[in-house]
Amino acid sequence: MPKCHCHHCQQPIEYPDELAGKETACPHCGATTLLEGESVPRIRIPKPQPRGPVERESSGDSEVARTAQKVRENIEQVIVGKSNEITLTLTAYLAQGHILLEDVPGVAKTMLARSLAQSIGGSFKRIQCTPDLLPNDITGTSIFNPKTTEFEFRHGPLFAQIVLADEINRATPRAQSALLEAMAEHKVTADGVNHELTAPFLLIATQNPIDHQGTFPLPEAQLDRFLIRLSLGYPDTDQEVVLLNRLRSRHPIENLNPVVEAAEIQQAQAAICEVRVDDKIAQYVVHLIQASRQHHDLSLGGSPRASLALVRCAQAYAAIHGYDYVMPDDIKRLAPFVLGHRLILRPESRLRKKKVQEVLEELFRSISVPTLDSGTSR
Repeated sequence: MPKCHCHHCQQPIEYPDELAGKETACPHCGATTLLEGESVPRIRIPKPQPRGPVERESSGDSEVARTAQKVRENIEQVIVGKSNEITLTLTAYLAQGHILLEDVPGVAKTMLARSLAQSIGGSFKRIQCTPDLLPNDITGTSIFNPKTTEFEFRHGPLFAQIVLADEINRATPRAQSALLEAMAEHKVTADGVNHELTAPFLLIATQNPIDHQGTFPLPEAQLDRFLIRLSLGYPDTDQEVVLLNRLRSRHPIENLNPVVEAAEIQQAQAAICEVRVDDKIAQYVVHLIQASRQHHDLSLGGSPRASLALVRCAQAYAAIHGYDYVMPDDIKRLAPFVLGHRLILRPESRLRKKKVQEVLEELFRSISVPTLDSGTSR
């Protein structure tokens, strides 16, 4: 039978001749993919162990990979069946970006943030966003001390290593903007004084995609500040049974202990910069972003920040899996999460039920995949 590879997870799919050229659900990841022959040969770079899909465990042959593996296994004691999403969370964290979790209530968004904070022994604060939330409620405020007859700055919940902004789209634009400086520069300015945030700083914002009443949608410029957008989704039947058994007596997060220190995370973040990005990979990313700016279904394509975000995530993703170079497959796997919230569809395309994922697939088919030689591997 003919064989092709899934455009999402890159796993091989065998199919009968009568299904050629049609779309079907991938048996590995469940995403809709087009069954077509391989028009471009897949890249093969000599390596002791072959590169694997998102779900495959790290090869563990680097300090970054070992650190990520310990954190991922620790979080999986709390979050069941979401190894891919945990890996993507660590990818954004090590790339020093921020995460937008867009999903329905009750799928462990808060637990993911809490378990990550406990795994690194870091401080955790949660901000419940409401329409009456003020910027000072997030950043902190100056309070008069009668003993010293001076104003003293009291830190707000933003001064933590991992901050969860729950239902961020329920806060007013004024309150939402209080997060922008912290996200971009890791500091807060109050009364003309700069206050540095505790490193390593990560903001995880959540929003409910179903309930739009009484919300303030994030503008495109603010969405662009988030490195990646994730959706945890519901667990399958077996995973939900495991979840119920784990929670029968007490929540596993109560017994979760740190497995790494915050200093190790900072060292891993610094090591990400050493992951090699070949010139052909850089051109591949630029061609992809430029093609998005000219696509007929998009009113807004990717910005230079999107190019930087995609490369940075690919570096972190490669390092987490124990590699010191980026491959085109890394770009393909991460593009839906890095570009999905940055590409804006035209109104007429939305009326035709066009999806950003479909546009991304068209963009990847329109540009050629670079062929890397064996010298790319260190």
